Amino acid sequence: MPSTRTDPLRFLSVELASLREQGLFRELRTLEGEQKARATFDGRTVVNLSSNNYLGLTTHPRLRERALEAVRELGVGSGSVRSIAGTMALHMELERRLAEFKRTEAVVVFQSGFAANAGTVAAILAKDDVIISDELNHASIIDGCRLSRAAIRVFPHKDVHAARHVFKELPASQRKLLITDGVFSMDGDVGALPALCDLAEEFGAIMMVDDAHASGVFGRNGRGTIDHFGLHGRVDIQVGTLSKAIGALGGYIAGTRALIQFLYHRGRPFLFSTSHPPAVAAACLAALDVLLDEPQLIDRLWENTRFFKGGLQQLGFDTGASESPITPVIVGEAPLAMKLSDRLFQEGVFAQGIGFPTVPRGKARVRTIVTATHTRDDLQFALDVFARVGRELGIL
Repeated sequence: MPSTRTDPLRFLSVELASLREQGLFRELRTLEGEQKARATFDGRTVVNLSSNNYLGLTTHPRLRERALEAVRELGVGSGSVRSIAGTMALHMELERRLAEFKRTEAVVVFQSGFAANAGTVAAILAKDDVIISDELNHASIIDGCRLSRAAIRVFPHKDVHAARHVFKELPASQRKLLITDGVFSMDGDVGALPALCDLAEEFGAIMMVDDAHASGVFGRNGRGTIDHFGLHGRVDIQVGTLSKAIGALGGYIAGTRALIQFLYHRGRPFLFSTSHPPAVAAACLAALDVLLDEPQLIDRLWENTRFFKGGLQQLGFDTGASESPITPVIVGEAPLAMKLSDRLFQEGVFAQGIGFPTVPRGKARVRTIVTATHTRDDLQFALDVFARVGRELGIL
């Protein structure tokens, strides 16, 4: 007998129809083969400007070999959460090596950068505390703030004067967390770290920096924006990722030993998620060796960044305030950004379109990310396609 039950999820079809009307509905692109500078998506080989694989480490021979060795020796999984039976010697070695690399007392590895951000903010704060947060901070920071139940005060992007005004309104005795991205993922600009560290020290706040898009990119051997600005010892909580320039999977928190031991006991993603497979931990260790042994990869990344960013600007595209390998091409409304993205893909360049609510209305864009493994020919081809399609769509 046919069911007469009304679908309780039918409202989702209405929401999806709305996304289609706004030009925001996107099918997932399917990668066929390796994540490389030229890769095949949906049967089409394109210059890949949408990957976070900054240094090309997803396919680096040293990472491949270490991962395979770990599978052969230790199997494919850890079998448990870290706090019960899932802490392997590899996990402890990775945390020790990361702490040494970041020049902090200790590190805890989470299953993702999102989990690291959200789990840490939610763990260390409570409803009587307050968070002072840049308005363009990553979604994982925003979710962690909400989970903590602390009061949230948002200041305009990189506006240190406005952040100071927020601090002045707060009781001196209230516990405060000041948090910013090191590199902002949609605009590619760098946070106002030195001035914000001064502010945190002046008002006795905890200073936290999400360095996901700076890990492996900024600082000596890719140590991040804290190293780039010489702020060691002034940032209480550093967030890093193992999923972007490191080429594997995961996130981590670097800080004092007390902070890390507390997160071992109170970080909910750490407590309730199975630990990394041996192959992932081993690949991350190999990636740290590559960062130390092959700094020319980072040099090449920046050479490519300067060439491509300069080329887009010379063509007349609006690249916003980008200061990193993330270079947005801002076109205004979402339908135009999605049409630009689709036409670029048809012509052999993959640059994902992004609109509201990920970015503000009127600031829709395609986001481009160059890598160390792009050749000059790859990037010139992409610039030529951008020029042709930009003129076709009336952007230039």
